[in-house]
Amino acid sequence: MAEEMILVVPRSEFDRLGAFEGLHFEVDRYLSALLTPPSPRFMARSLAETDPNFKQIIPYAIFTHEGRILSYIRGGKGGEKRLAAKRSIGIGGHMNDADAAGQSFDLAAYHRALQREIAEELRIHSPYQQRAVALLNDDSTEVGKVHIGVVHVFECDTDDITCGEAAITDLAFLDKEVLRTNHEFLETWSQICMNSIDTILGG
Repeated sequence: MAEEMILVVPRSEFDRLGAFEGLHFEVDRYLSALLTPPSPRFMARSLAETDPNFKQIIPYAIFTHEGRILSYIRGGKGGEKRLAAKRSIGIGGHMNDADAAGQSFDLAAYHRALQREIAEELRIHSPYQQRAVALLNDDSTEVGKVHIGVVHVFECDTDDITCGEAAITDLAFLDKEVLRTNHEFLETWSQICMNSIDTILGG
């Protein structure tokens, strides 16, 4: 089987736009520039995961209902092995060449990829409204050095969401205070988001 080709952008372009640590709320400026040729390109996943000269763009979708936040624990099967057994509040994954549909990777392709990734991991039986609210960068870990997140908020009318794959376990909407209490058990990106969750949710 051919290796997955995933979307990356040069670290140098991120630096040119203004590298940051943590969250940054100028989503449109960064994302538009990062998805404008010649920045976006595809690279074999095995190479991208170990080359800090490139950043993989990862949508990170946070689902909410009546002030509670959807969270889950990642199993060891599939996905990013380095994040296994951590609780997460974000759903998402890599963009790949299939999302481009044979064309250049642009914002339309990005949103197709966002919907594909969510559909692979969750079964959503609720209407929702969604918006991109922040970019997330964390160069303090080996995982973070080769990724940049795009944080989306999905505001759901109901809590009717179920697992879509075996790697996701203990899926539940939890109060913010419960997640804050369990901060040390969250994956790093979820910790960063929880530190600014009121700003992210617009509250």
